[in-house]
Amino acid sequence: MKVAHLSLGDFRNYTAAELSLRAGANLIVGRNGQGKTNLVEAISYFATLRSHRVSSDAAMIRAGAPAAIVRMRVAAGDRDVVLETQLNRSGANRAQVNGNPVRSRELTRWFTSVMFAPEDLSIVRGEPAGRRRFLDDALTARLPVAGGVIADYERVVRQRTSLLKSARGAARGSSAVESTLEVWNDQLVEHGVRIMLARRELVRDLCAPLAEAYTALVGEDHTPRLHLNESVHDVSGNVSRETRDGNLGIDVSRETLTAEFRRALSEARGRELERGVTLVGPHRDDLELTLNNLPVRGYASHGESWSFALALKIALATVIRGESPAGDPVIILDDVFAELDRGRRERLMAVVSDFEQVIVTAAVEGDVPEGLPWHRIQVHAGELTEAEDSE
Repeated sequence: MKVAHLSLGDFRNYTAAELSLRAGANLIVGRNGQGKTNLVEAISYFATLRSHRVSSDAAMIRAGAPAAIVRMRVAAGDRDVVLETQLNRSGANRAQVNGNPVRSRELTRWFTSVMFAPEDLSIVRGEPAGRRRFLDDALTARLPVAGGVIADYERVVRQRTSLLKSARGAARGSSAVESTLEVWNDQLVEHGVRIMLARRELVRDLCAPLAEAYTALVGEDHTPRLHLNESVHDVSGNVSRETRDGNLGIDVSRETLTAEFRRALSEARGRELERGVTLVGPHRDDLELTLNNLPVRGYASHGESWSFALALKIALATVIRGESPAGDPVIILDDVFAELDRGRRERLMAVVSDFEQVIVTAAVEGDVPEGLPWHRIQVHAGELTEAEDSE
């Protein structure tokens, strides 16, 4: 899979832009603030339906414009597909595939990418929300239908939480509240169990390629591990039961996990009504990352943390590559080399260079490893200039 062409209208600092890319290594270079990251943000949007930088789509629309248009031609094998999204300041976004209107979530079926960006450091050093976002994006990349399940689950959490907040002033045990809550519980469990099982399988499958990628980046085996902590097993506020790599409980039946989820909701009901918050479910889970049996967060150095984050993304790309009938995911390295020493830069590029397409952004061309046939694009104040290819 590769991006053949990108067209932008009123997106970020671009009134209009046309970008052609090739298979292999592509380098987008320019000083900070010129629009390099805006280009790869637009590309990766088709894989996740959200920016890796901001939470609101409106921030991607050029100041003063009512909407932004992003159109991308993707080549997968002998087949080309044209994807388009219209991001609107007011009203729902619109999407098209080959000129035919579709729901926005359909776009993720046609394009897969793995983004490496400075923001990835928050996966290993930040709050649980960042790690949940990584898991959700990874599930969508691996199985696009998961995006719909996640969206449905998030909608149910919002509605159920709204009910809990409104019930705080009602009499405890109100039959109206209890009956309505049961309706939302059914949906919360239905969608939540599907997400939990998919996450368990994902974490299991990431373990081996994570260790291999970390060794490839660092040159040493520091035993990186993943542990999935689920709130379903932590309703009393005690230390949660962890699903460990190699024993993730993915073989547990859907019925058993459903029963555990319902039991947890029952045990948490009193606290939920008091606080007006949904306390149980995938939206409260966490992915614990350890290096040499110590938590990365709080113990790992800056270099170790960066290496772990990069290895995690490489592991995800490896898993997707092994399963996707459309070919490799597109690899995007957004201003990553500036954060790494020379040895890690070269090892990272060596790991990803055999993917079908790699797109790199850099403020300083000297930060980018040499020895590859780069297709170079210069960015200056929103203007794109194609340079001669170089090695």
